[in-house]
Amino acid sequence: MKKAVVKRGGEYLGKIPYPKLAPSLLSADFRRLGEEVRRVEEAGADALHFDIADGHFVPNITFGPMVIRALRDETDLPFYVHLMVDNPEAIIEDVVDAGGDVVTFHIEVSKQAHRMIRSLRDRGIKAGIALCPETPLSSMEWIIDEVDVILIMGVDPGFGGQTFIPSMLKKIEKTREMLDSRPEVDIAIDGGVTLQNVNSIVEAGASLIIAGTATFGQGDIREAIKKLKAEMERAYYEKWHKVDRVLKDGK
Repeated sequence: MKKAVVKRGGEYLGKIPYPKLAPSLLSADFRRLGEEVRRVEEAGADALHFDIADGHFVPNITFGPMVIRALRDETDLPFYVHLMVDNPEAIIEDVVDAGGDVVTFHIEVSKQAHRMIRSLRDRGIKAGIALCPETPLSSMEWIIDEVDVILIMGVDPGFGGQTFIPSMLKKIEKTREMLDSRPEVDIAIDGGVTLQNVNSIVEAGASLIIAGTATFGQGDIREAIKKLKAEMERAYYEKWHKVDRVLKDGK
């Protein structure tokens, strides 16, 4: 089984990590998943995103660890796994065994968040927490120093193709402020990402851009990924690299 290398902390030029693009498998053609994965890798994707949904925490049912395992040997890309399930404790070990590199679970339902994060890190896996749009940031204050990724839902979770909730930009900004002493932590945005709003999302402070419809859902996947990454890079250098220079130069 292939195992991707995920650097803890990663490289960053400014106050946030350099932005990464993770196409969401939920929008791929399930008749040919292996081919779809290779297409986005060749097009320049930085990671793959897996939404595991149980039909309870969210109304939709997607797939389980067996899909992760089946695709692990198809690519060297890191696998970011988002558990949209009522009982993440029951599935998290299976996800890691299947090949997940970064595992994110919802703070709203976890009864043993600290223990799960420690368990993941002990196995060399990066750990993240996810928040639904209505979940206040105060819910994660007690554990924010322990995580590698904070995932902000840009839509109500469960289905792809939804419209981004504009107020989530402010939520990203406030999360980045909370991480001022830990700029290496990724803020992921999941849901509603488009070529038209990805610039604002990166400017707000997101560094892991999860996109399904905007990647797999496009006719020309290579061109879609190229354009998304160009907008992400432009926003990063205009906002965050400039911030870094000001901090260093004192101007």
